[in-house]
Amino acid sequence: MADFLPTRSVLNHYFPACLLTNTEVEQLRKSKAIDKGISRDKTYVKRLVKILLLGAGESGKSTFLKQMRIIHGQDFDQQAREEFRAIIYSNVIKGVRVLVDAREKLQIPWGSSDNQVHGDNVMSFDTRSSMMVHGQVETNVFLKYLPSIQALWADVAIQHAYDRRREFQLVSTLHTHAQMHTDSSGLCRLAEVKVKLSRDRRLAAASSFVSQWLSLHVCEGESVKYFLDNVEKLGEPSYIPSQHDVLLARKPTKGIHEYDFEIKSIPFKMVDVGGQRSERRRWFECFDSVTSILFLVSSSEYDQVLMEDRQTNRLRESLNIFETIVNNRVFLSVSIILFLNKTDLLEEKVLNVSLSKYFPEYTGPDHSLPDVQKFLVDCFREKRRDLTQKPLYHHFTTAINTENIRLVFRDVKDTILHDNLKQLMLQ
Repeated sequence: MADFLPTRSVLNHYFPACLLTNTEVEQLRKSKAIDKGISRDKTYVKRLVKILLLGAGESGKSTFLKQMRIIHGQDFDQQAREEFRAIIYSNVIKGVRVLVDAREKLQIPWGSSDNQVHGDNVMSFDTRSSMMVHGQVETNVFLKYLPSIQALWADVAIQHAYDRRREFQLVSTLHTHAQMHTDSSGLCRLAEVKVKLSRDRRLAAASSFVSQWLSLHVCEGESVKYFLDNVEKLGEPSYIPSQHDVLLARKPTKGIHEYDFEIKSIPFKMVDVGGQRSERRRWFECFDSVTSILFLVSSSEYDQVLMEDRQTNRLRESLNIFETIVNNRVFLSVSIILFLNKTDLLEEKVLNVSLSKYFPEYTGPDHSLPDVQKFLVDCFREKRRDLTQKPLYHHFTTAINTENIRLVFRDVKDTILHDNLKQLMLQ
């Protein structure tokens, strides 16, 4: 009879929990849970849509990432928006200081001579404070300077300085006279003069002004006016930055920032990396398992230079970066989508600044937006050496416009999913 009794190994196979101790049962449960988790993670990774945001500094990558949070994830709640208050205060003080300095260098007379005192007040602000170095200003400090900021922005001299932000004139007292305008090479000459001025301590302040002026010209001009126009709101005790305020707040991206969200049960991971030259060495850290690249370009910057070297044309820099990315073997099977951003600023600029001054190869009408946009798209398309690659999609965008980004990303999402249907296991 004993010959017909099942062995322990057979019983373990058919009735695993019956002959195990409590400790063994718990270990088995944990093992199965781990296996299930590994399987789930593998499926998640295979389905994950990893989108890399690339482009030069100030192209709008961080703003686009903010929009993804607003549209597809958790909107900025009160606490999150409050964190931007110190950044906005810093943007405003920095912008006003540049304009006050510009008024003096451009020799624009005050609308009211009383505002000289207010100008001296904001220029005495300590830009070396620990918070200002990190692009932040405390509320109590901002309120101390608020009356001066309000008086200055209301003065016609500061308004005139802002209107002339594309122009610069510097007269040296040391037997030199340099006059510059931001025409086809004005900003490059401006940079050269900065280098020369730096050699003489007596003109250190003027050299510093050049750096600040370029900063306003290429960096904050599009948002500083908005905040100054609404400066009374910023000074209210109950002020909490709005969604639009958050989108316009400017702070250079340092390091790598990721944002995860889902659309119809499909996981997305968007990765934003700093676009300044010093940050681009980090880009390679994000290249693994990329599904798509959104390459952002500030389309309105065809007449501006980099903050990093004051000489390189910003649009040409974007073209050079794009050429490197689009022809990299790592991205042969990756969907690359071109976002020609800041369309609203481009529309304004083509009416006043001729593209042909900076890109002589452009032979179309100077003030035709469609012709300028077509030229820009063609410039980027021509950078692709292998025309058998996936199609290059492009969109004209305004990153601070939530509805525009919502519509554009809906199309982008469909393009990415269609192009990667097989590898994302979505059949």
